[in-house]
Amino acid sequence: MSGRARLALCAAAATLMASCALLPLVDPATWILQAAMLLAVQSGVGALARRVPLARALTVALQALVTLLLLTLAFAREQAFAGLIPGPQALHRLTELLQAGTDDVGRYAIPAPLSDGIRLMLVGGVLVIGLAVDALAVTFRSAAPAGLPLLALYSVAAGLSDGGTAWLWFLLAACGYLTLLLAEGRDRLSAWGRVFGGGPRAPGMDTGGGAVAPVRTGRRIGAVALGIALVVPFGLPALDGGLLDGAGKGVGSGTGGGGTISAVNPLVSLRDSLNVNEDRQVMSYRTNTKDTQDLYLRIVSLDEFDGTAWKPAQRRIQAVPDTFPTPIGLGPDVRRSEIRTRISAADWYAQDWLPMPYPASSVDIDGNWRYEPLGRTLVGDHGQNTRGALYEVSSLIVQPTAEQLAAAPQAPEALQREFTKVPESLPPEVARTALKVTEGAANDYEKAVDLQDYFAVNGGFTYDTQVQVGSGSAAIARFLKEKEGFCVHFSFAMASMARTLGIPARVAVGFTPGSPQADGSMSVGLRDAHAWPELYFEGVGWTRFEPTPNRGTVPEYTQADTPGNSVPSAPRPSESASTAPSAAPSASESCSVQQKKLDACATESALAAPGSGDSGRPWWLWPLVGLAGLALLAVPFLPMLWRIRTRSVRLGAHGRTEDAMAAHALAAWQEVIDTAWDHGIGPDDSLTPRGAAARIVRLGRLAPDAEAAVHRLASTVEQVLYAPRPRPVPGLAEDARRVADALHASVSRPTRLRALLAPRSAVRVAWAASASWTALLASLSARRATLLRRPSGQNG
Repeated sequence: MSGRARLALCAAAATLMASCALLPLVDPATWILQAAMLLAVQSGVGALARRVPLARALTVALQALVTLLLLTLAFAREQAFAGLIPGPQALHRLTELLQAGTDDVGRYAIPAPLSDGIRLMLVGGVLVIGLAVDALAVTFRSAAPAGLPLLALYSVAAGLSDGGTAWLWFLLAACGYLTLLLAEGRDRLSAWGRVFGGGPRAPGMDTGGGAVAPVRTGRRIGAVALGIALVVPFGLPALDGGLLDGAGKGVGSGTGGGGTISAVNPLVSLRDSLNVNEDRQVMSYRTNTKDTQDLYLRIVSLDEFDGTAWKPAQRRIQAVPDTFPTPIGLGPDVRRSEIRTRISAADWYAQDWLPMPYPASSVDIDGNWRYEPLGRTLVGDHGQNTRGALYEVSSLIVQPTAEQLAAAPQAPEALQREFTKVPESLPPEVARTALKVTEGAANDYEKAVDLQDYFAVNGGFTYDTQVQVGSGSAAIARFLKEKEGFCVHFSFAMASMARTLGIPARVAVGFTPGSPQADGSMSVGLRDAHAWPELYFEGVGWTRFEPTPNRGTVPEYTQADTPGNSVPSAPRPSESASTAPSAAPSASESCSVQQKKLDACATESALAAPGSGDSGRPWWLWPLVGLAGLALLAVPFLPMLWRIRTRSVRLGAHGRTEDAMAAHALAAWQEVIDTAWDHGIGPDDSLTPRGAAARIVRLGRLAPDAEAAVHRLASTVEQVLYAPRPRPVPGLAEDARRVADALHASVSRPTRLRALLAPRSAVRVAWAASASWTALLASLSARRATLLRRPSGQNG
């Protein structure tokens, strides 16, 4: 196999190895086989075009054309001419598939189903990256810049996956890239003969005809780079799970140790859960209803506000009944339906309150659990928690109408008294704001809707998970003034304001519905953690409201323009469908109350697109990302910058001593050798300076003045190397520049561009690093041997 063919094979293999990072994103992963076959055809066409040979631009154009034909054959052959040649209909079909794939990516969580649109995006993306890698590494003989498209491919996959096996995919991609670099080095070295074979070898040492020094350099650089990339991340700080992890942070009753949740205040913990770097899956579930948008998984209700924090009241618990009683306050005229939900909790998620849809009517679960009737919740007993729990819940979907809520009579006196209490420390502006917002409301229902709309639509509030946590009643007043916070602030404030208006209210903590999976299940992640207010209406019972802007789903019965007894719209995916470390609201939560009232909600694919809710990111993240982007953009220009610096040093000012003049002559000659190398004339260390000069003149087709300059430099170098007293020769730097200008003028524009942006002589950096490393190891070995031979100092 020729060197070019071997390099093309390595380029295709590197692309395929980097593409493996996409495997966890889709199920099943059979698309990789199709991508591999089409990539082989694309690479083979390039190899044939280079053997003809065609011009480099024509080679790339031919590969791009064949790539389009392959995609047409695979995805739009019914709309193409003769099943292969793309026409307007075929291109329209490909565009439709790409749009469908974009919608599917936004709709499904990982792993997504392998729809035709997603398959086109994956296979087409791999072919485009493969074309870029083949063009850079093989056609234009620049393997180093080919790492950029490979990095782009890996970065997209790493940014979307859950990170569990990211190190394996990085290792595969890095090995493919290093193999590509090694293949290019061998190919070039085989064309040079015995050039740069490394340092002196012991007599009889078998070189094997291989590129010993470059291979050794590549191995060392690759080992160091992989080691740093794999080891350094373990030393970086990371955020834990917060409310929902096993560290004891959260809400509820319990000791707070051993992986259970603690009591008192969820403010800090829930914010930490929303800001986690990795959106770990807390649980998954399957249900027999398609209307999951209101299927909140409720953990516990916080029904006591003592002026310091909202928390669960101390209540009596009992054995779990086979069937729960009818929810308090729910009358027979309210529309309802019963559903079954099977829930599986993650084996790391341990807390002692059981997440369930509300209101639950029965629970089938093993273990030591107890039932709290007023909150209709289950709590673990004797250390029981949710770690790895598998359970089934029957629950009601209650769908009251706005008319039923508006006509609700006064709540029972005992319930009214308990759930409208506010502490004396509550600032008076909380009640004043509540009265101002609900001015003109005719009943408690209209007041509740006015409060919800004030926070979610027309009050000027901003969702921000980075807001500093406050404590006590003053935190609510501060939130009403600054108008920035996250779900806990909104739910606490609305519940407190509702109580000042005489409406029974409490706060519920749990999860939004989660995101749909390819297998039909729903996945709930850490960033689906949520808090919302529940207000009591006689005849309906405890009723959910959603004051947090761009979070959760707004209940249908709070939208005056929509019939309250209509079936809820199709579920939207929640934020856990994305693994980006962002505190932004989920896709399922991107439709505001006002938009729903105006019937202006976007489609599911639009909702799945990244929104503007990034205010939760720390301010310093954007400059850091900008610097990282600039550094990444600067990587391809490092060889050019190194050559500019090296040329300046070699041809710059020098001393006037005999030794300084000799060093300057050798540096100027080295600059001529490297300049010729950058322009396609490889160095040959087997030649004398005079022979090397003649070779440069012949291959570079230099003009007479440049030819004379080369020979003057060669003659000076021979004097420095061999004459007992070399004579200083002025103008060596000018001669070197004259030769460089002549070489630059004698080659084509692409060769000049390559000599500038990707100079071949930049490989000397790797060789210098290898030599330094070898010298360091030799020095350490010699020092260790000296220490071992040193006398111990003890007397015999």
